Amino acid sequence: MQIAIVLYPGITALDAVGPYEVLHLMPDAEVRFVGAEPGPVVADSGVLFLGVTHSYAETPAPDIVLVPGSSVATATAMADEELTGWLRRVHETTAWTTSVCSGALILAAAGILEGVPATTHWLVQPMLATLGAEPRPDQRIVRSGRIATAAGVSAGIDLALWLAGEVCGRERAEVIQLMAEYDPRPPFDAGHPSKAAETVREKARAELLQAVADGQDAIAVPQAPWRQAIESFRGHTHS
Repeated sequence: MQIAIVLYPGITALDAVGPYEVLHLMPDAEVRFVGAEPGPVVADSGVLFLGVTHSYAETPAPDIVLVPGSSVATATAMADEELTGWLRRVHETTAWTTSVCSGALILAAAGILEGVPATTHWLVQPMLATLGAEPRPDQRIVRSGRIATAAGVSAGIDLALWLAGEVCGRERAEVIQLMAEYDPRPPFDAGHPSKAAETVREKARAELLQAVADGQDAIAVPQAPWRQAIESFRGHTHS
């Protein structure tokens, strides 16, 4: 089973690495880190590097696709026509097309979430509706057919365990969970906006928005919705 985890500059590392630690333990799993070309990709921290092992062209028919998000480059990835075009093509034959965090917006930019229930990071939930999806802000994992989306960052581990259960059965998923000793007991209970104090929410929002402002997205933000609107218009005029 070929599993393609997408990498692009500015990715949030845990969005990709968390699911990887689960998915590579599934029987017969062949994990590829897929991107524009093989080589290093810097994470949104600007410090950590991950490695693309295979290009999009080298990975035309993966069984599972997972699209991570980013705190600084989601819109840039949404405007990347090579990435969104590849996602559209491979989605035609995948067993599962999935995302973590703001990776859902990249799936939406590719036209994959039109009219589909989905979730993403709490900060960008409103953008899902703008891009044609049906937001589910109170759900950590949302499945719609063979599409599955996860909420922010750490939810990718939950998504991967759930997916392992769907593909391999509950017992194998539990074996993987135990091997990873994934038994979360956080010392604080502020992991969702509904649980966090208002001051915590506002500080988190401010820091995340500042990260976006300092990153690549400021230039790319307008491109994805404009391109989507133009493609929709062209579709109507050619029908």
